[in-house]
Amino acid sequence: MIANDTFTIGGHVLESRLLLGTGKFADRDTMARAIEASGTRLVTVALRRFNPNDGSGDLLGPLSRIPGLRIMPNTSGARTADEAIRIAQIARELTDSPFIKLEIHPNPLHLMPDPIETFEAARVLARDGFLVLPYMPADPVLAKRLEDVGCAAVMPLGSAIGSGQGLRTSELIRLIVESSRIPVIVDAGLRSPSEAAAALEMGCDAVLVNSAIAAAEQPVEMARAFAEAVRAGRRARLAGLMPVGASASPTSPLTSFLAAPEPG
Repeated sequence: MIANDTFTIGGHVLESRLLLGTGKFADRDTMARAIEASGTRLVTVALRRFNPNDGSGDLLGPLSRIPGLRIMPNTSGARTADEAIRIAQIARELTDSPFIKLEIHPNPLHLMPDPIETFEAARVLARDGFLVLPYMPADPVLAKRLEDVGCAAVMPLGSAIGSGQGLRTSELIRLIVESSRIPVIVDAGLRSPSEAAAALEMGCDAVLVNSAIAAAEQPVEMARAFAEAVRAGRRARLAGLMPVGASASPTSPLTSFLAAPEPG
């Protein structure tokens, strides 16, 4: 069944397995139309974009007008656990959202998540009642540690943020999926809808996409394409993919009905 195939993060039921970021769009109207076209029910927004005193820059207004949409603030820009914790606390005050996407990447050249600072911040925030979704390296050991300290989901990267290099970490993500008891959401690096479908086929619960939609020639159409791909990937996972064979296997009998009869 796929019609009512929801998934749950920390007790919150989500009707779409496609999560969206809100950065890099050319304008707020395009962003809002892409979000609606995607059917997503959870979007992530950086704290610096919450500014109720600036009607031209604040996103809470337009996002609040999209039915059924939940906001997940993120800690983008944090370089340490302490900075991330402070950002999360301020974001909760501004949005009243229980979700926090935990991002700590101290080096702006590669934007790789810091596993040590991420773990420390996740431990504190989960204990403080946040539904923590940490952006993390595709490390199966770290994923279990984050699960053990109470994270609501884990978000291993497919490849570097904004790189469009796809599922470079697919084998490690498979290991995370196999041992995880919480949702696994691929975050960062996806470029095409086929990659999102592949993530769902391998057993991931969802994907989070931003640049692949925002930087597309037609973001609204690309949002629709990702929504369809996520549904297709999930349907394929539920249907059960055929096993991989070591050699060719015929789909029809090899005996030829046109062979000449043997002389009698």
